Amino acid sequence: MAHSAPKIATIDGIANEVSDILGSMLLDTVDAADELSFTVDRDRLLEAMTVLRDRAQYQQLMEIAGVDYPDRAERFEVVYHLLSLTRNHRIRVKVSADEDTPVPSVTSLWPVAGWLEREVFDMFGVIFSGNNDLRRILTDYGFRGHPFRKDFPLTGHVEMRYSEEEKRVVYEPVKLAQDFRSFDFMSPWEGAQYVLPGDEKVGQAPGAPTPASAPAAAPPPAMPQGAPAAGDKKTTDKPSDTGAGAPADKVAHQPSPPQSAMPEGVEKVVAAKKNRTKATDNATGEGVAKPKRVRKPKTPEGEA
Repeated sequence: MAHSAPKIATIDGIANEVSDILGSMLLDTVDAADELSFTVDRDRLLEAMTVLRDRAQYQQLMEIAGVDYPDRAERFEVVYHLLSLTRNHRIRVKVSADEDTPVPSVTSLWPVAGWLEREVFDMFGVIFSGNNDLRRILTDYGFRGHPFRKDFPLTGHVEMRYSEEEKRVVYEPVKLAQDFRSFDFMSPWEGAQYVLPGDEKVGQAPGAPTPASAPAAAPPPAMPQGAPAAGDKKTTDKPSDTGAGAPADKVAHQPSPPQSAMPEGVEKVVAAKKNRTKATDNATGEGVAKPKRVRKPKTPEGEA
């Protein structure tokens, strides 16, 4: 499946063309995996970048990166990534440097190089002459050292914490606990000769492959004689199968009362409740029909 990114063109003879343009400024050329890298004289970097921009049509500076080779006399490499929009091609330009020798700044050609050179200075400590704003850009104020150097300690030199006593953030030299300085690279699953925390309760020798086995379970109690086996299905098909005896069988064979009839005890309770309600209505007058009012006939006019 083709990648969605635009394909970078492979231009035949581009390495020789760039080499001819750079001339005596070129120190080395590497062509690997369709990527061209040109190492140029550090003191003539600005001149080389100018001809690459104006004559070779590499108009854009895409990135400036740093590389640290501690074994070299000049341990740092500063790598410039150039892009030609008109030719759809990219090249790399490299110069070497050390921590005391400055590299000419290219901010006069590409103003965007200002921040990129600050990043290389912050991470590697490479100095760029001509950059008027060469300050740290990623690390904090007062940061000591350059984190991307190979000899920079992973723990850093200074640690920051909030002091509850002073009610502010304080900076202190790194003080690691001893637990973080010694690390056991032996896996406990590969026969470690010590007891892991929590394994003391097992009671086995260190490095035992499996924990102790559980004790054998006690046998189940014996079933009474004549009892059905555990696998038999228990059903009750007739009243005599309930196991309650002859009196229960006699009651079970009696015909059931109709559903509308109430038991004898329930009938007495309902009757007593009705009688109490009727007596209460007679005492309070509620439930008794009121006599009708008789209208008085009107007297004709003129009669007393």
